[in-house]
Amino acid sequence: MPNQSTNKTINYYNQNASAFTSDTVAVDFDEKQNVLLKYLAPGAHILDFGCGSGRDSKAFLEKGYKVTAMDGSSELCKIASEYIGQDVQCKKFHELDEVEAFDAVWACASILHVPSVELPQVIENIERALKSGGYFYVSFKYGDFEGERNGRYFTNQNEKSLRELLEPFTQLELLETSVTPDVRAGRGDEMWLNAIVRKK
Repeated sequence: MPNQSTNKTINYYNQNASAFTSDTVAVDFDEKQNVLLKYLAPGAHILDFGCGSGRDSKAFLEKGYKVTAMDGSSELCKIASEYIGQDVQCKKFHELDEVEAFDAVWACASILHVPSVELPQVIENIERALKSGGYFYVSFKYGDFEGERNGRYFTNQNEKSLRELLEPFTQLELLETSVTPDVRAGRGDEMWLNAIVRKK
């Protein structure tokens, strides 16, 4: 079940949905998207897990992929649904219950809001939802901070902590990691850990 920190984070996005959308929806994210897309067959089914404004879902749809978009913020779901032209599921991360339904999961700057004690359950949900041979992309703010910042809860990761998080999942293989600057204007000093994981 989501705790108080999770509910506070969702409330933040509900209250700031328009501002968050204007801050993120036009960001050129092709390079990051291609980190995942290079592994996928044409028309693959992608779960956009915490889709926010719908920026990445729209890009995937325009490139011919099948997309299921999901977010825990009801206000962002309304905005994203209109933007991408299809319904967005309003579900929290712990509510993902599909089984071998997706070729890929895109968790871009989303599950970083999950407290570290709850992250293994969320990873388990992703693993179960992926088809065998499927991939998921995940990104976290880089470092070892955990706690509330600017009205939201963050769990940062580095290469070591991410490997430790994934270690119990014997069906998951960490294929690549990279550390990159934030692509938003004026945020280039903020670093992000990006990873691609494959389900065997």
